[in-house]
Amino acid sequence: RDPMTLRPLAILHTEASTGCGGPELRILTEMEGFARRGHRVHLLTPPNAGIFRAARERGLPVEALPIEWKRWPGFRALRGWLAREGRAFDVVNTHSSTDAWLVAYARLTLPGMPPVVRTRHVSTRVNRSPTTRWMYQRATAHVVVTGEALKEQLVRDNGFDPARITSVRTGIDLARFRPQDRAAMRARCGVDDRPAVGIVATLRDWKGHDQLLDAWTELRARVPGWQLLVIGDGPRRAHLESRVDAVGLRGDVRFTGNRDDVPDWLACVDLVALPSYGEEGVPQSLMQAAACGLPAVSTTVGAIREAVVDGETGLIVPPKDVPALAAALQRLMTDPALRARMGAAARSRAEREFGLDRMLDGMERVFAAVVARAAADGGRAGGPL
Repeated sequence: RDPMTLRPLAILHTEASTGCGGPELRILTEMEGFARRGHRVHLLTPPNAGIFRAARERGLPVEALPIEWKRWPGFRALRGWLAREGRAFDVVNTHSSTDAWLVAYARLTLPGMPPVVRTRHVSTRVNRSPTTRWMYQRATAHVVVTGEALKEQLVRDNGFDPARITSVRTGIDLARFRPQDRAAMRARCGVDDRPAVGIVATLRDWKGHDQLLDAWTELRARVPGWQLLVIGDGPRRAHLESRVDAVGLRGDVRFTGNRDDVPDWLACVDLVALPSYGEEGVPQSLMQAAACGLPAVSTTVGAIREAVVDGETGLIVPPKDVPALAAALQRLMTDPALRARMGAAARSRAEREFGLDRMLDGMERVFAAVVARAAADGGRAGGPL
């Protein structure tokens, strides 16, 4: 932790998404870390959101508001809450487009509201409309992105001021995600002794599960005797399972569903794949795998290359390129020495760059600077750090 003097802050998080993937996991991890450091944290999210249940299970302060849509009931509920409680916070951290807009409009009608930090977790393109520019450059005090590639994208494509954007990569608990005894974890998880490729991701189309299955149909003949562990759940599960059954892969492919013991499952695999083709920051699953000493095969989208160094900690292929994906997987599947070398390099890099404290330090610096500037300029939103 930086040797900066930092008073305890009161941080309000808002999240409109009803899913529970990487962005939501980061919010929860960040809130827990800030609470341990003596800050006060609070979360507003829809009652049907996965993060609402997860926050309650973790004992984090959370309240349900109908903010999943940019509609009047959500705006009215959020504005009313901010009018009653908002001034007790030092900063508001928004996380999705919907809650960012609702907060921005609510602040227009409420004097004395805290400044806003907008965290962008994925690489979805931001439109160039004047209202969007207002939201990012005036209504928001500072933008945090989860990878340098996302910052470069906003500066290049939208002309946003780079001084108002900071990249703070998501942090991984290196005490939890670490190499473990493979035989013991396979016995615990009921995984047989065949070598395994794993994918840890919500079952959404753009995560590339279909491309991985396409590659697997080629690999089963080239590199027989392997299995594929699909770790996670989501809206595409029925589709993916039907595909597996249709091509006779049920004996090779196992769907685990959502798991709270992801480190144990990562200990069961020999390498990981994440053939995403859209909307990525720096995927936590790839950083988790690296922390567990596993090489990875992934793609060029978003900021993935900040998680996987091509040729050093894994292999990078173009998105939606099934032959290239199959070739990269085959290269690692058939070369145990290469897997070991890349896995060791991945763990070493994770220890240097992916730790939880690195993320918390970065976010503390952003919040502290934004709060200090707001105090200095009378609460106005703008300005670089």
